[in-house]
Amino acid sequence: MALDQETLTLLLDAVRRFVTERLVPAEEALANTGVIPEDIVNEMRELGLFGLSIASEYGGLGLNMEEEVQVVFELGKTSPAFRSLAGTNIGIGSQSIVLAGSDAQRAKYLPQLASGELIGSFALTEPDAGSDAMSIRTTAVRDGDHYILNGTKRYITNAPIAGLFSVMARTAPERRADSISCFLVEANTPGLTLGKPDKKMGQAGALTSDVVFDNCRVPASALLGEKEGTGFRTSMRVLDKGRLHISALCVGMAERLLRDATLYALERKQFGQAISEFQLIQAMLADSQAEIYAARCMVMDAARKRDRGENTTMEAACTKMFSTEMLGRVADRAVQIHGGAGYMSEYPVERFYRDARLFRIFEGTTQIQQLVIAREVLKAHG
Repeated sequence: MALDQETLTLLLDAVRRFVTERLVPAEEALANTGVIPEDIVNEMRELGLFGLSIASEYGGLGLNMEEEVQVVFELGKTSPAFRSLAGTNIGIGSQSIVLAGSDAQRAKYLPQLASGELIGSFALTEPDAGSDAMSIRTTAVRDGDHYILNGTKRYITNAPIAGLFSVMARTAPERRADSISCFLVEANTPGLTLGKPDKKMGQAGALTSDVVFDNCRVPASALLGEKEGTGFRTSMRVLDKGRLHISALCVGMAERLLRDATLYALERKQFGQAISEFQLIQAMLADSQAEIYAARCMVMDAARKRDRGENTTMEAACTKMFSTEMLGRVADRAVQIHGGAGYMSEYPVERFYRDARLFRIFEGTTQIQQLVIAREVLKAHG
């Protein structure tokens, strides 16, 4: 159920102030240390950022998709690692339980995820299974009232700090959607170990690592919805929603980059005048603004369709492809407008340029989005 406009406006104003007054000033320290200060984490909890998409009956804010993306537009205007901390609870770390969990699983985990007391993590990707999610090798073998999990997951967001993993594992050998099941595995389960935190090109403070299952024994009640074979389909539904969330984040980041580039162009002087007066600089600003506007409209349109209960697989893929590629272009122009300064770490555009590169890869690469879009177009006209 949608919030009334006054409540939504108050929430957006609060998030905007939090980003401007607390997160932006903390960006440089985060980039240097890779650690989000505990006082900021607590403020994120108090604002309800961990429970944006979780129903109010479980302690969340219960935002619909249109409301969620408007909050994420604002969160995009600072280092993406801040959003990443709460992002798994908002999206892939909680939504499998929301969509397909049993009543007992929802009652047990959703209140803790909504409050941020528990960090959720979504374990799908493997060393040999990324875009081809159907090829996962992690197995779950039934043993009486338990399952035994074996396998390795890779690049798992928030794994180093997660308390709960939604783990995709093979419960049948055939290459079919219903051969893959989802298990809710708590971090302290014997047989679950973590690799070292990954060292990445960007997004310092957004933690990822391997998750290894070595004869990890979980009760049958850990099976999502207590039903085998629903894991792959659930994960695809979760990713549809996640792609809209990431698209909104990219719009917010692009707006931040355009603002920084515009302010720099107004201040920087060459040939006796501000570089903002040069038409080739203006062209880069104009192209960026037009593409940001297009992406924002796509996000809002797709979010509204999802809220109406329409199938948005194609729209989510279109939006994710366009928004992430758009962000890459805007980031590149922002560096270009800054000139030599844009290559220096003292200016945020250098960091954002590196941070932006990830979004064309995770939650489905651009090439996977193209395949999804083409499949849906062919299906519609076939």
